Amino acid sequence: MESISSRAPATTRHLEVERKFDVVESTPAPSFDGLAPVARVSQSPAQTLDAVYFDTAGRDLAAHRITLRRRTGGTDAGWHLKLPVGPDARTEIRAQLGESGDDNVPPGLRDVVLAIARDRPLVPVAHICTTRIVHTLYDANDAALAEFADDRVTASAGGTDTEQQWREWELELAEHAASPGSADEHTLTRLSRRLLDAGAVPAGHASKLARTLGSSVVELKSAAVEHDSVHQAVAEQIEALLEWDRALRSDSPDSVHQVRVTIRQIRSLVQASPAAFGLSEDAQILDELRDLAAVLGTARDAEVLGDRYTKALDALPQQLVRGPIRSRLVDGARDRYRSGWQASLAVMRSEHYFRLLDGLDALVAAEALTPTPGARQLAEATIADGYKHVRKRVKAAAAADAGDHDLALHQIRKSAKRLRYTAAATGQMKVSEAAKEIQTLLGDHQDSVVSRVHLAEQANEAHTAGEDTFTYGLLYHQEADLAAQCEQQLHTALKSLDKAVHKALRRRSGLGGSAGHR
Repeated sequence: MESISSRAPATTRHLEVERKFDVVESTPAPSFDGLAPVARVSQSPAQTLDAVYFDTAGRDLAAHRITLRRRTGGTDAGWHLKLPVGPDARTEIRAQLGESGDDNVPPGLRDVVLAIARDRPLVPVAHICTTRIVHTLYDANDAALAEFADDRVTASAGGTDTEQQWREWELELAEHAASPGSADEHTLTRLSRRLLDAGAVPAGHASKLARTLGSSVVELKSAAVEHDSVHQAVAEQIEALLEWDRALRSDSPDSVHQVRVTIRQIRSLVQASPAAFGLSEDAQILDELRDLAAVLGTARDAEVLGDRYTKALDALPQQLVRGPIRSRLVDGARDRYRSGWQASLAVMRSEHYFRLLDGLDALVAAEALTPTPGARQLAEATIADGYKHVRKRVKAAAAADAGDHDLALHQIRKSAKRLRYTAAATGQMKVSEAAKEIQTLLGDHQDSVVSRVHLAEQANEAHTAGEDTFTYGLLYHQEADLAAQCEQQLHTALKSLDKAVHKALRRRSGLGGSAGHR
């Protein structure tokens, strides 16, 4: 598959921190005289900015507070994709206009929002023309602090002949100062007071597009709020998946891991009580989530091993690091990560992935196969069932022979992980924390298992190539020692979980007695 980067115009990213204000036509522009940070103000000639906004027919981008436009005029003509970061901040990704200036959205921008738009066309939904006068505010060192824009807007939504006209003000920090939570936001607040004193009021809409489209945009209010806490938790994780999807596409640090964790959280929560989501226990969507996590696993496993070997080799005295071991272990892991990341992208640009996302959207709105219990009963059921599953896996591990022991421990980890997520979703944080401890211990154990297999394979290849394999053996024994330590701590972690579950169920039901086999 041809990569997005090879066929798309170059994009640039900018952090935009701004506030918008509604103002009536007759209001005079504010004065910034007397404000300590402002040494001088310059005014630019009026600009005419002509923008066409794009979205799906269902306004999916707008529902996520995302705007995509093609704008001509002004100093930054081009394609602009704006993604929310916080109350006042957005990341703006820009691409140059095509030679024809047509309605074809640049592939690099479309790819960023692919998890939201999916295979639905991005079409013009609004036309907004702005006459803008910009005042640039400078500090004593003649560095730009902020820009104040006085905008007169004419707008129309796609498919209508009705025009809207209004005036608004925008106050935006200079890019070098645009950092959410920074001291410069105090400057933004001080400047904003001048606008309020001049007669402006905080804008009633997040963007010009939101005001233009008005009630045609359906706000993202999940039906999960009408159900229970597990539904709500799944809805929140689906939103997190869409955000981490964007990060993965730009290869942001830890993004593969976060997408995979989010997928597993969704799967664990649904698997804990499938009937509450209108699903059977063998629902296909559970298999699809598992398969997607497996695809991401190639890149994630390589990322984990690369980091693991880097730290282990750095910690060894140099005289104990023999042969081209860094090339084989660390560089090789990086190559596998890149290959796995590209394979993950291919899947996440497929129709099958889009339909999986559609299925997740439908999940939280689905009616239960049986009446959904109240929050208290649901918490008791999911925690009790999840704990029972953990104990079952513990017994299986105790009975497993040496060849199956590592796999049996891995099964305990998966059950503990599911219990952790459902306990957190139902507000039982002590149970969640105890289950997390087991998950972490056995996660380290499993990483050690995978690492030892890989070390043995690489040692064999190094030996065949006539290389010194001493360091491979040293790392192998370090991993074996780590695995043994994890197993030694498991008994204590299981006792802590037993105690946490016992207290949680006794507190909720008012019953005494044990939560299960200790």
